[in-house]
Formats: sequence, C-alpha cells, structure tokens
Amino acid sequence: MLARFVNAVAPGRDYPRGWKAAGLGLLAGAVAAVVMTTVMLLLRTLFGLPTPMSLIGDRISALLPVEPFLALMGRVGGYNQMKQLGVSSVLAGQLVVGAIGGWIYAVAVGRDLVSPVRRGIFTFVLFVLLPVIAFAAALWPIVGTNFRGLPIGLATAATLIGFMLAFVAYERTVVSGLAFLTHERPRSGPATTAAEFSPTVSRRAVVLGGIGAVMGVGGAGLLRKLYKEATFSYDGMQLRGREIEPITPNEKFYVVTKNVIDPRVNPAIWRLEITGLVKNKRTWSLDELKALASVEQETTLMCISNGIEAGLMSNAVWKGVPMRVLLDAAGADPNAQEVLLHAVDNYTDTFAFEKAMNLTTLVAYEMNGEPLPQRHGAPARIIVPGLFGEKNVKWLTRIEVVGYDAKGFYEKQGWGPDFVIPTRARIDAPEDKMELKLAEMSGGMPLKGIAFAGDRGVSRVEVSFDDEQSWQEAKLDYPGTELSWSLWSYNWKPEGAGEYRLAVRATDRQGNVQALDQKRAKHSGATGLHKIALKVT
Repeated sequence: MLARFVNAVAPGRDYPRGWKAAGLGLLAGAVAAVVMTTVMLLLRTLFGLPTPMSLIGDRISALLPVEPFLALMGRVGGYNQMKQLGVSSVLAGQLVVGAIGGWIYAVAVGRDLVSPVRRGIFTFVLFVLLPVIAFAAALWPIVGTNFRGLPIGLATAATLIGFMLAFVAYERTVVSGLAFLTHERPRSGPATTAAEFSPTVSRRAVVLGGIGAVMGVGGAGLLRKLYKEATFSYDGMQLRGREIEPITPNEKFYVVTKNVIDPRVNPAIWRLEITGLVKNKRTWSLDELKALASVEQETTLMCISNGIEAGLMSNAVWKGVPMRVLLDAAGADPNAQEVLLHAVDNYTDTFAFEKAMNLTTLVAYEMNGEPLPQRHGAPARIIVPGLFGEKNVKWLTRIEVVGYDAKGFYEKQGWGPDFVIPTRARIDAPEDKMELKLAEMSGGMPLKGIAFAGDRGVSRVEVSFDDEQSWQEAKLDYPGTELSWSLWSYNWKPEGAGEYRLAVRATDRQGNVQALDQKRAKHSGATGLHKIALKVT
C-alpha cells in the first residue's frame, strides 16, 4: 500500500514537487526517525546516556504544578500509567516529528539545493546543529544526567555528544533515503541542475521501508530490554499489614521514583563532588568514602504523599559517613544557607545547612548490612532523619553548598513548603470495615500498628474505641529509636456486639500529641488520626 501511494504521488521522471515530494519525504523522514530512536536507545543501553525526550519529560514534570500533576495522574490511573503514557507518546511523537522533518527536507531541496555542498550545509544546520543547540539551551540544568554515574562535567559532554550522534543518524538517513527513493543522477548535457526520477520508485519505497522495519525490530529489542529494567513493577510499592517487622527487609522497603528506568551506576566511575561555597572542592571515590570513619543508625523513611493509613514508609539500618565530615573536609562556609543535592538522574533536592551538619545526616552506602541496592540509590544516597523521603536523595553525585533558598525537583512542583514529618500512628490489623464474631474474641482481639514521629521518637501510643471519647494506652512492642518508627499492640476485648469506631494517636518524646493540623499546607504531608470502623456480631 505504501509503495502504491509513493508511486502514485510521484509518477514523473523529474525531481518531484509538491505532494509528490511530500510523500517521499514523509517516508524517508519516518525511516530516519526509526533509525534515530534506535540510536538513542542503544546509547541509553550501552552508556547510560539520556534521550532528549526523557530529559524534556523531567524538565516539564518538575515545572508542572502539583494539582494538575495529581489530577493527570488520577485521570490515567496512577503514576506508573502516566509514565507508560509518556513513553508511548514520546515514541509516537518522535516518529511524527521525524516524518515532518523528512517532508520539510524533500520540499525544500527542489532544484535550488541540488549542489551537494549547499545540501550538506542545509541538512547539517537544520537536523543536527540547530536541534543540539536548542536542546542544550532548554535542558542545560539537567544535561549532566548519566545513568551510569559519570561525574556531572563529563556527563554533560557525553550527553551532548549523544544528542549529536542521534541527530547525525537522522540527517544521514533522511538525505540517503530521499536520494535512494528519487534515484537522483546528474543528467548528461548542459542541464546539470536537473535530476532524473526513477520510475522504479515503488520498489525503492519497499526497500527503504524494509530497512526501516529491520531497524525498528532492533529498536523494539532494545525497548524490550529497557522495559525489563523499568520501574513499573515496583514504583509505588507499599508496606503495611499484620506482618510488619521492626527492620524492613531490603526487598520489601517502599519505593518511589520519578524515573521510567532507574540508574544503574558503575561504582568504578562514580564520584561524589563537594562544590559551591567551600574553600577546597573535593571529589571522593566510593573506596575513599568507605575508608572514612563510618556510623550505623536505624532510620525510618516516609514519602510526603503518604496518607495517614498508607504504607509508603519503611525502616532500615543504614551505614555511611556523616555529611558533616565531608563538608568540613571541603571547608564549607559556616554561613551557608542550604545544601543542594544532585543525583545522577538529574534529581535535585535541598535542606538547611544546619541540618546537613547534624551528625545523623549521612551519606549512606550500606542498607541492613548489605551494599546499597540499586533501586535504593546505589552506590550512595542521603539519609536525613526527620524529613520526608524526597529529601533523602538517591544516586547522589554532588553536594553543592549554596547561600540562597534553592528549590528541589518536587518543591518546584509545589510540594511543601514544610518537609518536617509530623507525628503519626496507624492501625495495621484488623483492617477497616471488618466484621468480627464476639464468640471468637473471648481472649481478646489483637490490634497492631506502627507509630512514627520523624527524628523525635515515639513515647506513647493510645487507642480509642468510642470515637475519641476516651483513650487506652497501647503496648510498645518495639520502641525504636528517636529516628525510627515504633511498633505497638493492644489486646482489645469488646464489651458487646455493635459497631465500633477505632482511632489511634501517638505522642512524640517531646510531648507533642498527634492531631489534625489545619494550618499545615495541603501538600506538606497528611496530619490527623487514623480511624477504622469494625462491626462485632
């Protein structure tokens, strides 16, 4: 069908014009877009280079206000579904834009650009130079992305080279493909500016389409490989229920990531840089980091979007170096305002310099006695007790000391401005709206749950069975530390059949009782009490 279409729009023997050129250009451009996309995927697979479109997605999402972001996420069915929609849209968009580029070239070539020199200059400027400049200018803050862990300076150069290679592949394929379709040859005699158009264009269209199909198969193979590494299977993984353990196993630890495919950093080339307001810029390899005096601490992490009853929180024992040690070694300015943290996947976040100098703020490289897992930020990440998970930057590559109020990736969306974790408790068992039989509860019904107060520790947990009219103190089975959650239980013996409204609240070690904070900003983390309804028959 495609061959018939191309032959129909270009039946003449002179260089095609108008719709004739458009049909050939669209075909050549579409094939070139497939080739370009395959090159981008190959560079991503082999060298961890980001594609221009993935960087555009990150750039846009960081600037998208939180309300439209959440509305879009809800409309498509969740964060992973939004990522999948983004990937498919980008691939389709690249094919469409590539085909349009081929059309522009075919129409513009005409008789005015038959000169190989003029044509070469035109195509290089249009398809290589201008796109590289445009992408570099628009994406400069995040061009230093590299999913294998190259230092930001080298990563920036590698990304730009990758852009150029992909665009050169597109430009060469468009030029060669259109020349092949039109079978251009200089005519004999004085009319050298004319070209011969081969009547076998239909067969040539089939051949070019076949080349595109072969390249598409290769690109599809790369896509399948990358899909297996994608975060769709674990992003948003939660932990809650009766079987909560004091220390969360690494494979059960909750996960939230902005990436479609998380970084797989090569420890041999990874470096941690200390820059900004420092006397001496420092760079640390992983071995040098591990050679420093280390500490171990138990710390619970929780996502800022975690609802009162939800499970985007987990607890682990982390090993690493206090950030203060690294900042002191670099001679950080004591009057600095914040640290701006950079990850290899272009994620950024910040917190106060004073918090960075706290000895509990770690650059961690072990989790529960094992090297930091890939999905949890290997080879090194930040652990900053008391602040929401987004501040605990994974795949860390640079700590920049700054003298201004910097904004992180999600803060630019509108999350915050308060990132201090409020005190909370949760009922994990029994589940909401369960129906229980009084005859089976002669020995009592065991209630279980967790409580967490950021870096203030939990001193007390109380349970109410009469819609907050009275409170009974629960048992702290696992008190935890000031930096971790506590696990509580209560053996409940209902007075009789009926409907019960249960609530739970925690008190931190500073004496602050959990309550609804109506003054807290909407996107600064949920407050209030977790409540469930039970029916006893």
